[in-house]
Amino acid sequence: MTLLKTLDSKFFHTEIPYKPMGKYAHFLTVRVTESYPLFQTDKELNKARVRAGIADKSTISRLSMFKRKQSTPERLVGRELLRTYGFVKPEECEYNVAFGMDNPDCIIYGFAIGDSGSEKSKVVVDTAFSITSFDESHETFTLNAPYESGTMASKGENGSKPGEVTSRINQQDHIRPQVFFPSIVTLKDPTEASFLYVFNNILRTRHYGAQTTRTGRVRNELIGVVFADGEIVSNLRWTQAIFDQMKADDTLKTPDPLDEDDVVQAAISSIQSLMSEEYIVHTDFIGEDCQPLLAEVKALTASESGIRSILKQADDETKAYADKHIGKKKAAAARS
Repeated sequence: MTLLKTLDSKFFHTEIPYKPMGKYAHFLTVRVTESYPLFQTDKELNKARVRAGIADKSTISRLSMFKRKQSTPERLVGRELLRTYGFVKPEECEYNVAFGMDNPDCIIYGFAIGDSGSEKSKVVVDTAFSITSFDESHETFTLNAPYESGTMASKGENGSKPGEVTSRINQQDHIRPQVFFPSIVTLKDPTEASFLYVFNNILRTRHYGAQTTRTGRVRNELIGVVFADGEIVSNLRWTQAIFDQMKADDTLKTPDPLDEDDVVQAAISSIQSLMSEEYIVHTDFIGEDCQPLLAEVKALTASESGIRSILKQADDETKAYADKHIGKKKAAAARS
């Protein structure tokens, strides 16, 4: 069943192939922080010392958004939808506990269950980097844990001395709002349904970073989709090209936050320039050329019938794939 009218069917497989077939769909996104998320390891924000731009050879520290910090929230959003519309039962498939091995999440995003079987992810996401430097993109907050009275002074709770001020104070670095992370999400060998499934997950996901916090709001601005017979430029090189473009346009207004319109314009012009240097066959839908596709996907995903049709087609494809290639492994896992 054809769901999209704005794209040629040649970009998609009619069924999920068992072996790599050299078709790629690249989603060009700019992730924008809208609160104070945490992308951290061992209680420190992730960062990397890299060159500022391609032309600008100075070195700066940039915030890093590791690949799992991006793909995990997106696949969890997809899993919620599958459960909401009855395509996956909670007891049949639990993330990182017991994979169902035959649904869109497991087949598209992959799984590994030791000797029982595994499926390599068809969604490839690499580490993303902030356009601005680490010093301009984060700030340190002092955190406290008040008593129920709302103050830091004890009233004798848990045997403490009344009037004693608690020492439950800590400091934590947070990423500032309006920090931009250019990120390319790649889907290998897409079918139309898997393409729409991943597309919808990217558009719907709103929280990234440490899951234990109440913050972490991030919005994904999709500026284009590239269909190709190979992989394209890295997140880091794209980020460096955006930095060069914004520096040339004099839109890096340190220490003020970057203007989103300036970032999007620089992201579009820089990726178009980078794609012109690629040695692969590619068809680009970038900027204005992407708007008809984006409008059609939004219209499709904004209705219950539209979402259900995407999930149904994706579920049928992944179950057919699992029956053909994973059935024996799944039966062995059930017996063990």
